[in-house]
Amino acid sequence: MQKKGLLKKTVKHVDIASFNATPIIAAMRGMSFSSRDTAAAADILERMLRDRGCTIVLTLAGSTSAGGCMQVYADMIRYNMVDVVVSTGAAIVDMDFFEALGFKHYQGSPFADDRELRKHYIDRIYDTYIDEGQLQTCDMTVKKIADGLEPRPTSSREFIREMGRYLTRHAVKKGSLVELAFRHNVPIFCPAFTDSSAGFGLVKHQIDRPEQHVSIDSVRDFYELTRIKMEAKATGLFMIGGGVPKNFVQDTVICAEVLGRQVPMHQYAVQITVADARDGACSSSTLKEAASWGKVDTTYEQMVFAEATTVVPLIVSHLYHQKGWKKRKRREWSKLFG
Repeated sequence: MQKKGLLKKTVKHVDIASFNATPIIAAMRGMSFSSRDTAAAADILERMLRDRGCTIVLTLAGSTSAGGCMQVYADMIRYNMVDVVVSTGAAIVDMDFFEALGFKHYQGSPFADDRELRKHYIDRIYDTYIDEGQLQTCDMTVKKIADGLEPRPTSSREFIREMGRYLTRHAVKKGSLVELAFRHNVPIFCPAFTDSSAGFGLVKHQIDRPEQHVSIDSVRDFYELTRIKMEAKATGLFMIGGGVPKNFVQDTVICAEVLGRQVPMHQYAVQITVADARDGACSSSTLKEAASWGKVDTTYEQMVFAEATTVVPLIVSHLYHQKGWKKRKRREWSKLFG
């Protein structure tokens, strides 16, 4: 098959406003297993939205954005359900920013011949395809943004804000998470920013400008996120997957303590994951385990062991139609940093 035939069927992103999942969530409350856990998670998230003092942090790991949840996360910012985002670089750059530039993700097959895909310069994420040539255009767009900035160390939050500013002028697809975060002063942190398409562009930027270049300071990211934790009255976490974003935001409680500030643990926490806790890995550690580290209060916490694309649209559609977000004041935490 030719490349054009392989990249034919685009991934369609779920629109949470187009359907009302509230009756499904209500039915799940009377069920068992992952269904009841999903309903409990929705109830905790609704409690977060109605807590006027609560700053809500969305963490993203994995490829659910490419798999059809991209608009869900953008809409959470659009409808004021999220105040801070902590993410892998891939979810922000290779997926959200990539599509904002006008590119697409495509439905494929997990049983494809990967050597054949490589011949066509097609990258595969399970059953989803990406045009590698378009990804390299994304890399060079990151380089172009870096080339126009003051040559100094910067947090990923600062750099992603500039990506959002770029999209306000040049986006082909309007309303991406990165663009909406810029418009609504929602900070995005990517503690492992260069582990993404951005990394290639930033390497090229530094090679071309060996004496005067931008670099990413992940320590500054940690301090800035901790500052938000110290200023917030209460915090709630909605974690998709695990990995670095999950641990990074939880560690702000300990970092504040190291800096001489006693802050409350994260009062609310929901995690959607398929990871097994038995291997002791950070990605799979339970929220109850995090309580032993002084990171998460277990009064309102819920683990949902499910593949995120199957439950996240239901939960967020329910939240949208319950309208608890309408009375929230936007936190605009980006303004904390000038």
